[in-house]
Amino acid sequence: MSNKSKNDIAWEKVFEKYKITNKILEDGHVVISSTHINEFREARLMTKFDHKSQLPKLFVDNNLSILPTSRGGYIIGSFETFCDFNTDDIEVTPIEFPTFLESLDYRDITSEATAINCAFVSKILHDFTNEENLLPTVSGRMSSSFFKFDINSSKGLFKVNVGNSQVEIDGGYEGDSSLNLIEAKNYISDDFLIRQLYYPYKLWSSKIEKQVRPIFLTYTNGIFHLREYAFTNINHYNSIVLVKHKKYAVQEGALNIETIQEILEKTKTVKEPEIPFPQADSFERVINLCELLKQKEFITKEEITQNYDFDVRQTDYYSNAGKYLGLLEIKKDPLNNQIGCYLTKKGKQIFSTNLIERQKEFLSIIISHLVFKETLKLFLENGEMPSKKDIVEIMKISKLHNINSDTTYFRRASTISGWINWIINQIGE
Repeated sequence: MSNKSKNDIAWEKVFEKYKITNKILEDGHVVISSTHINEFREARLMTKFDHKSQLPKLFVDNNLSILPTSRGGYIIGSFETFCDFNTDDIEVTPIEFPTFLESLDYRDITSEATAINCAFVSKILHDFTNEENLLPTVSGRMSSSFFKFDINSSKGLFKVNVGNSQVEIDGGYEGDSSLNLIEAKNYISDDFLIRQLYYPYKLWSSKIEKQVRPIFLTYTNGIFHLREYAFTNINHYNSIVLVKHKKYAVQEGALNIETIQEILEKTKTVKEPEIPFPQADSFERVINLCELLKQKEFITKEEITQNYDFDVRQTDYYSNAGKYLGLLEIKKDPLNNQIGCYLTKKGKQIFSTNLIERQKEFLSIIISHLVFKETLKLFLENGEMPSKKDIVEIMKISKLHNINSDTTYFRRASTISGWINWIINQIGE
């Protein structure tokens, strides 16, 4: 029971009382109201699943998903509601930020709204959409009106009817030839809920003659990543395709090989901390977790798992990685008795610098640990990532805490190669 979230427990009670599993077996779907969900926990918290990792265990085990169909109504079935993000690596396009602005700081983006404002004033949105005349027009919550669509399910196409469901648009910008509807997130994820793009697209495609272009914007560690999608069939939820994507960053200089060599030489090696060696392959996600803590000061582990694209294990892995580097601490909140994370003095100090200095600080902290320093040296000597076998040899002489088997060495080696790759990717052209 201890591993179950509040949502897991509440959904078990809903399923039991309203015989949901049986009804889905009979009819392929079930309609449920927020009133019935509210009996056990607030429906707003019980139905917000922006990523697959946030689905309750009952949904995962039974291959189920949920969609809103009205202000207080939902439909549950074996629907394909999510889409994986593409992972192609692309160059970052440098941009300039207006120097006269004092009320907007691209180095301190603490919300999706601020990220969109920065993308607008720096002309990122203009460049990405190829619209010279771009103006903010629609945003916020609105009614979906009435529409219907087909969605993929385990039993083939299923028709969903929507009547005045709530639609939320983070930012809408109209140009000469298109309306660009933006969904924004200030954290990294592996996938997204198609509904966040499809419902606004469906609504506005019926209202205006211009092309409606759904755009997903993610912002983290100085990088604006924009992805434009299209629906090849306006009436088919799963007809989504990626049209193009592009990354932007405000130009502040970049790391080069000479700078990395200089930092390697002057960084002193620290004693290995007596905590488990990290199992967190993406250093970007370590940074992103720290960014979220900078915004909210203290976040419980349950909140991290529920609100961002982390499952329970990843929350542990990445919070422990931040602790290993001295960027965050893990403690129990005396008010709610829940375990959570907060930034250390060192973590706060890093986020008070500009982006290029921040990257240098991260580099220095990583290579202050012998295993990363020696692996990076070997990479620079040979011009390629050392083999896992070579990395494990370095690990074995680095006095890492509590790694007792070759299997564990090889598993943890992927964290080392992941973080070294992050360092190499910071090198400018």
